[in-house]
Amino acid sequence: MDDHFAVMNKKLKIYTRRGAGPGYRMTSDFNANDFRPEAPSESTEIMDRTGKQRLSTMIEKTLLTRFAPASVIVNEGGDILYIHGRTGDYLEPAAGQPRLNIHEMAREGLRLELPSAIRRAASQKGEVVHEGVRVKTNGDFVSVRLTVVKLNEPESVRGLFLVTFQAEPAVKRAAGKTRRELPKSAHGRAPDLERELQYTRETLKSTVEQLQTSNEELKSTNEELQSTNEELQSANEELETSKEEMQSLNEELQTVNAELQGKLEDLARANDDMQNLLNSTNIATIFLDQDLRIKRFTAEATKLVKLIPSDVGRPIGDLASNMQYDELPADAEEVLRKLGSKEKEVLTRDGEWRQVRIHPYRTTENVIEGLCLTFVNINRLKAAEQAVRHSRAFAESIVATVRQPLLVLDENLCVVSANRTFYNAFKTSVREVEGRLVYKLSDGQWNIPGLRKLLEEILPRNTSFDNFKVKHEFPHLGCRTMLLNARRLKRESNTPGMILLAFEDVTPVGKAETKRPRRRKDSAA
Repeated sequence: MDDHFAVMNKKLKIYTRRGAGPGYRMTSDFNANDFRPEAPSESTEIMDRTGKQRLSTMIEKTLLTRFAPASVIVNEGGDILYIHGRTGDYLEPAAGQPRLNIHEMAREGLRLELPSAIRRAASQKGEVVHEGVRVKTNGDFVSVRLTVVKLNEPESVRGLFLVTFQAEPAVKRAAGKTRRELPKSAHGRAPDLERELQYTRETLKSTVEQLQTSNEELKSTNEELQSTNEELQSANEELETSKEEMQSLNEELQTVNAELQGKLEDLARANDDMQNLLNSTNIATIFLDQDLRIKRFTAEATKLVKLIPSDVGRPIGDLASNMQYDELPADAEEVLRKLGSKEKEVLTRDGEWRQVRIHPYRTTENVIEGLCLTFVNINRLKAAEQAVRHSRAFAESIVATVRQPLLVLDENLCVVSANRTFYNAFKTSVREVEGRLVYKLSDGQWNIPGLRKLLEEILPRNTSFDNFKVKHEFPHLGCRTMLLNARRLKRESNTPGMILLAFEDVTPVGKAETKRPRRRKDSAA
């Protein structure tokens, strides 16, 4: 688009706009033929209130029309942008496709002078004047004063040229014709040839200068292109290296992605297994972070603490609980601070018992990342304990009402318990009896070989004995005759057996009585 932009610095690629004259517009194809006058708008017309033009504007137009010479405004390429006055004596349409270019439309005699004058005006400031230019018009030559001025003001016309054609006076034209005709009659066409030679020299000189400038620019451009080529080659090598690195990195990423995908699948399966395990145990479990905020919980936990999925991230102390356990936040903080564990039995408002266990949440790297709370239902255990307490109280009440001395022995023949009658009858105490081997009671007074044999055969053979007579000198009691009865106590299969040993004082009055014990099998005793 050389018609619209002039080069200021070719190396730095800096250009300046060739401003169009006022009152002209360009179409989208940027063709000089499309420069055409715009219709004057109300903003450009100077109108008074009556709608008539001002007198000064009319005078200016009249003076320009009558006294201003024929002029043409062109750009550096010679494209005509505006025509003033009658220029038919100097310009004529060129053959072929119409084109408003002053070089193509110039008449004979101007075709050599116009390009030279425009080039000189473009390279220097001021106006360029060629006088005595002979222009062929209507079959005759006229003398013309050609003036070319480069326009710099205003901004809208900067870079354009004003070309003025002014016919010289007839006297001067006649004198000039006499001077030119004398050499021509003498030497034929010598003056024209000299003028043409001078123009050719000037054109050649200008062309050589432009060629040298172009060569320098081409040399500089070639160096730039070589440097750019080297940079592009270096960049290409770097890109090839980067491409190989990217391919290698892409392969590594694909491998890592496959590994991560496998780990994600394993993690998802482990998470599903853990979730199913927690749900299948029916144990209420709550996981807390280090700020005692909810991380995860099982479905069973919602029966104790009012939890919904959106409660994840809320502090445990802000949630309503169905347990009579207001100390839960404080106990959780204590466990997190001391890194121990804590268990407590808590009663719910529904009357159920729960065993609360609070212990730190440890990762595989042994890092504490919160707490794990479990709430185990111990209703059956509590009921069993209560039943055991009732059974024990019932048994103890029965044993206490029996008036014979009784001993309960374990499988090692150590005393588990004794009734009050035994302590009173043999003048002993709980500390001296419970937990001791039966053969060592009362300084070994029950260490009787026959009794030892009978007791040691009861458990393995599931037997019992009745009326085993023992006559012994007891401390604080004197000589006494006792009948011993033993029975195996039935318990669960995995529970060690026990023996109930009963004593009956049959000391005769006057003489001693000896009687062999009677043995019998009793599998159901």
